[in-house]
Amino acid sequence: MRKIPAALAILGLATVGLAGCSLPGSSDCPQPASDAELLELAPVSGEFGEAPEVDLYTPFHTTDGSWATVEQGGGSVPITRDDQLVVLDFTIVSGETGETVYASSYSGDLSNVVSMTEVVPTFPTWDSALECATEGTRVVVSMAPGDMEAEAAASVGLAEDETAVAVIDVRNVYLGAADGADQFNSGTGLPTVVRDPDGRPGLIIPDGAAPTDVVVQTIKKGDGPVVEGDVPVRVHMLGVSWDDKEQVKTTWDTRAESLPLDGDPVLSEALVGQTVGSQVMVVVPADQTGTDQATVFVFDILGLDPATTQ
Repeated sequence: MRKIPAALAILGLATVGLAGCSLPGSSDCPQPASDAELLELAPVSGEFGEAPEVDLYTPFHTTDGSWATVEQGGGSVPITRDDQLVVLDFTIVSGETGETVYASSYSGDLSNVVSMTEVVPTFPTWDSALECATEGTRVVVSMAPGDMEAEAAASVGLAEDETAVAVIDVRNVYLGAADGADQFNSGTGLPTVVRDPDGRPGLIIPDGAAPTDVVVQTIKKGDGPVVEGDVPVRVHMLGVSWDDKEQVKTTWDTRAESLPLDGDPVLSEALVGQTVGSQVMVVVPADQTGTDQATVFVFDILGLDPATTQ
């Protein structure tokens, strides 16, 4: 096996193409039809989560990439958006020799979180191959010449005209936005949360005085695991100052953050006891923001991280 290229190292050590108006669950998001012929030409064996064996008939050539589901996952969160975070293990095999040219660690470490926006530039066909895939899914993909970023292909020893085969294990999938049920909240003089069709929130802040105590409102109630506070929570967040109504924080233009809750009493008060899939609005008064005005935060709870995530 050759030296790991930078593009693959990013996927292996770092932290799809559908940003629609709905946030479907796995039951209403079927995976694309499998290529039965590919399963015959590139049979895959081995347990999910462990390095696979690919008994490839060589030399293997294709001008049109294809994919097939080897094992259907039982997770409830499908890959439906180009900004979703996932954890993947994968192996790449040369179509000429049938030898493995790259394999991720298969260590079981779920802290290697990557955005699909980082995956697709290196592997353009994977957005379609992984459409609607959930945790526990194993997919085999044939990649025609050009279906892998040229520098990454060259650095693992693949020729420009060489076909490759990838086996991808989807270890974890985070929500792209809160998908819970809308909740009724009473009270006047508080901000209103609005949302784009893809779930990105905005805030309408009233002109009156800000609360002098922390206010927590559940805007959407998810049906995922409960946030206990013992592991970090993966969130998208938006922060807007109360008086001047300026955005002071957002992750929606980059990637969701991993927040440990054990050292922040305000975050702990706001998020512990909430559930994955929920959207929570928190008003933090001026005397607790370190500034001269209150700040309003909107948290979309996308998942729970391993305790080792920093």
